[in-house]
Amino acid sequence: MSLLRWAAVTVPLVVLLGFGSGSLAPSGGENAWYMALTKPAATPPGWAFPVAWTTLYALMGLALAMVLHARGAQGRGVALALFAVALALNLVWTPLFFGAREVTAGWLLIIAMLATGIATTMAFARVHALAGWLLVPYLVWVSYA
Repeated sequence: MSLLRWAAVTVPLVVLLGFGSGSLAPSGGENAWYMALTKPAATPPGWAFPVAWTTLYALMGLALAMVLHARGAQGRGVALALFAVALALNLVWTPLFFGAREVTAGWLLIIAMLATGIATTMAFARVHALAGWLLVPYLVWVSYA
């Protein structure tokens, strides 16, 4: 399958999974519990989150397509397994934090997301350099969170 065909599947799939996870619990301005929390002054405005996550999920999907396209590449299987774990952790975060209101568990999950994100980025970079670079914005965003 060509890279464009992979991307035509993986980009929408990852974006839809992200939005599906996000729809499991009201977040941001739609969540009264979250709005009542004391947040740092540097918290991004509400409109930034859907823009950021749409972009991040699209980049993740494109990076995934590049690794899927690299048949026979050394480390491809490990990279894909790490991506699956990293994505699964990411998809759990919104329901855990916003839905279950688990602040401490959400913070611990962010640490796990960052660790698996770093491992995935390094593994993707070994398979396809650009695929690794496409995950860097995700690492920056999760680090900021």
